[in-house]
Amino acid sequence: MMEPQVNYSMPRLNLPPVEVQVDEIDGKISIFDSLRKKYLVFTPEEWVRQHIILYLVEHKKYPRSLFALEKGLKYNTLQKRFDVLVMDRDGKPFLLVECKAPDIKLTQKTVEQVSVYNKIIGAPNLSISNGIQHICLAWDDNLGQFKQLRHFPDFT
Repeated sequence: MMEPQVNYSMPRLNLPPVEVQVDEIDGKISIFDSLRKKYLVFTPEEWVRQHIILYLVEHKKYPRSLFALEKGLKYNTLQKRFDVLVMDRDGKPFLLVECKAPDIKLTQKTVEQVSVYNKIIGAPNLSISNGIQHICLAWDDNLGQFKQLRHFPDFT
C-alpha cells in the first residue's frame, strides 16, 4: 500500500533536523506526537512544539518520561494551559516551554505570558520559541532574577 501524499508547507525551523511524521487522517493533515503516541491536528504551533520536543529528546537527551504536554493550570481565576513542561529526576519542574507559530514574533508580552504560567509552576528554566527564534532563561539565585541563556539548558 502506498503512503498518502500529504501536502503541507512550513518554514524551515532553527533547530537540527528531526523526523516529524505528518499524515492525512479523516481528511485532515495531522502530526504525530511521539510522547502521547497519537496524531494531533496539524497547526503551525504544533509543528514547532513537536520539533522542540524531538530536539530536547534526541539532541539534548531529555528523558521522554519527564515531559508533560498541554496541561491546564489556574492563575487567579483564569484557566490557562502550558505547552511543554519537563520535570527533573526528582519530579520537580525543570523547564517550561511556550511554543508559538513561526510567524508569531517573540515579544516582551510572550515572555510575560510564560512568566505568569511560571508563577504557578516554579520552573528554574524558561524557553519561548517560534521555531526560528528561541529565548531561553535560567533563574540566577545570586541576581534574584532570570538571566538569558544562549541555548536550551542541558538536562542534568
